[in-house]
Parts: sequence; C-alpha cells; structure tokens
Amino acid sequence: MDMVLNCAHHLAQRLQKTCVNYEEAAMYSLEACPNSWLRTHSVWGRYTVSALLVTTQLGFCSAYFMFMAENLQQIVEEASITSNTCQPRKAVVLTPRLDVRLYMLMILPFLALLVLVHNPRALAIFSTLASITTLGSLALIFEYLIQELPHTSSLPLAGSWKTFFLFLGTAIFTFEGVGMVLPLKNQTKNPQQFSCVLYGGMSLVIVLYVCLGTLGYMKFGSDTQASITLNLPSCWWHQSVKLMYSIGIFFTYALQFQVPAEIIVPLAVSHVSESWALLVDLTVRTALVCLTCFSAILIPRLDLVLSLVGSVSSSALALIIPPLLEVATFSSEDVSRVTIAKDVMISILGFLGCIFGTYQALYELSQPVNPPMGNSTGVYA
Repeated sequence: MDMVLNCAHHLAQRLQKTCVNYEEAAMYSLEACPNSWLRTHSVWGRYTVSALLVTTQLGFCSAYFMFMAENLQQIVEEASITSNTCQPRKAVVLTPRLDVRLYMLMILPFLALLVLVHNPRALAIFSTLASITTLGSLALIFEYLIQELPHTSSLPLAGSWKTFFLFLGTAIFTFEGVGMVLPLKNQTKNPQQFSCVLYGGMSLVIVLYVCLGTLGYMKFGSDTQASITLNLPSCWWHQSVKLMYSIGIFFTYALQFQVPAEIIVPLAVSHVSESWALLVDLTVRTALVCLTCFSAILIPRLDLVLSLVGSVSSSALALIIPPLLEVATFSSEDVSRVTIAKDVMISILGFLGCIFGTYQALYELSQPVNPPMGNSTGVYA
C-alpha cells in the first residue's frame, strides 16, 4: 500500500497533477517504462487495475451479504430460546426454518435503496454510523471473550499446513484497502499528513484483529466460526450486539460499493444521452447490488469467499502489482539492484500465494459441508 502511495505521489508531481489514483498510476508508470511494447499498451495497466478493484470491492460486498444474512438468521431462529441470562452456547443443533439465501434476498431491497444515495455528505454520515456501531460491537465482544477463558493447553498452536493458504488469502482480504486509501488521501485537506493517519489506523486494525482472533480461538477452540458473532451466547444482550454489528456492516457496504460504482457507472453513462444518464446510473447501481447478492447466494461460505477474493484479486492489488509499479515508476531514475530484487521477490511471493490460495479455496468449495453451506445455526459448547 505504501508503494502505491509513493508511486502515485511521485507521478502526480512528475505530471503536475493534483492527484493520481491507482488506475492512473498503473498507466502512467508504464508510459514512463523504457520498454516500447509496455509504453504502447500502457492503457492496459489501467484496465487491469480497474478490473481487479471492481472484483475485490464487489467481493467485499458479497461477503457483507453473507455476514448480515448469517447473523440475521441466527437472531431470528434463536429468538424462541433467547433469554436474559448470557450462558455459553449449548450443544443443541437448531433446524433452520429459512435458508440463509432467503435472508440475503430479504436484505437485497434495502441495500439496493442504500447505494442509490451517492452524495458525499450522506456517505460521510454512513461512515460515521458504521464506525460507531462497529466499535461499540467490538467492545462488547471483547468484554465477553475475556471472561472466564478456558484452559488452552490442549489447543494446537498452529493449524494444518493445508489451511495456510486459506489463512493467507483471508489475511490479504482483511488488510487490502488500497482501493479506498488513494481516494481518501486525494480528498483530505492535508495529504502530506495522511501517512501518519494511515499507519496509525493500520496499527490499530492489526492489534484489534490479532487480539480478536487470538481470544476467539482461546474461547471457542475448533468451534470458532467464520464470524465470531455467531459464537456469542443466545441472550438478548449479545443478540443485540449481532444486530448492531450487522447495522455497521450494512452502512459499510455503501462505502465499499462506491469504488466499483465510480469505475463502472461513468463508463455506462458515457454511452447514453444526457436524458438517459440518471436512469442508467440507477440501473447499473441496482444491477451491481444484485450481482453481489447472487454471488453470495451461489457461494454462501463466508470463510472461503474471504480467502478466494483475497487470493485472486486482493493479492494482485496488494502484493503483485505494487512492486512492479515501483520498478516501472522509477525506472528512468537511479533504482538500486537491491530495490529491484526486493520488488521482484515480493511479486513472486504474491503470485505464488495467489495460485495456491485460489486452488485451496476452490478445492474446499468442492468438498461437502456439514452442516450445509457452513451456515452456523448450530449452537456450540
């Protein structure tokens, strides 16, 4: 991410532009490359990055559909056994009354209406609401996890090597945010101070994820679900936490959706007259929301979707392209061999992670799942 920011800043200064986004940085860097073939086809750098950004962000949105649907399903189907006493989940398997896919379809109309709002001030309000509800939910989840932690001596310290690439894809999915970072930097009043904000924010996110994952594993062991909220007790207090977290994800959907919308909608609108522009804008936005919903319905496995999207597109945006972008951007200047070797090594590792992570995720998707679809309606000890 830091490589992309540095390259974008350098290219903006070189071309005397106010700002340069990721897609433009890929194109301009190839235009400055000494290889004539790359200079001639530099526009494909922009197309490639745009396609990967659209794939990644829509993958995020599909994962949000699954998260909201699974939590809503658990809240509704456990309403009859929900009490005021927050006890650990009992070893009882509930029979699903409605398929999780139906919950996704229930959520679809509300998200379709939400993404029609693309006013910057409204999105800022959505971002604030998402942050408040998410942080509040995290605080309550941590409060539950640290209570009465069981003995962990019997828990394995590491998982099977076969799941390593699934973990790698999920980790990349979690931390890959360059599609949002550059637009945010370009809209800040003091871009020169953005690095401090970025590093501070990323450090906080890393600490939160590591602590949440560690405590969740210590608390629930092998029964830990793809979303830790699905492990919370069946009491009204923690059911409200799931609902609050889902509301935060609901508003976050609109923010993640803006990146593919800003790439695809102008392209579609440019092919019609001005009188049809608004209709095409709304139609394309609705179609993209439906696409994320149907993708979630097709593969309703939150853990594997995170890994698959992370391996396929996020790894390219975060690990493969940035080092190559750095080499191309500074190729006309004095680039040390150490820097080139470092960038090539990172790209190779990213490529290997992409190949093996994608293979492992697809392999796991082809295997039968019990309970069906990996949907957490069971209640665990």
